[in-house]
Amino acid sequence: MRKMSLTALAREQLENAARETSGRSARTVYGGHEHVLRQTVIALAAGQQLSEHENPGEATVHVLHGRVRLVSDTNSWEGSAGDLLVVPPARHGLHALEDAAVLLTVAASH
Repeated sequence: MRKMSLTALAREQLENAARETSGRSARTVYGGHEHVLRQTVIALAAGQQLSEHENPGEATVHVLHGRVRLVSDTNSWEGSAGDLLVVPPARHGLHALEDAAVLLTVAASH
């Protein structure tokens, strides 16, 4: 059994994102390519984004800090700290409306 603080990890990744020229930072906290389930804390500086990409499987975005907008086709959903966004099974992108950290959970389809 392993325990970690997502609050502390989000803070750490936000600090890293602020230093990076890309304005982004991420750390996988569980799983990986060899697992079905993967959880990653992603931090984005305000105005940064994860460009539109394919959905690798069932996924959710739990907003840990700040505000984000999940965009897919002509639809968009905003989330703030504490919100859980279900990622649609289509191309999508994530935009930081302010400095934000999220927990991305993906159950990859094989």
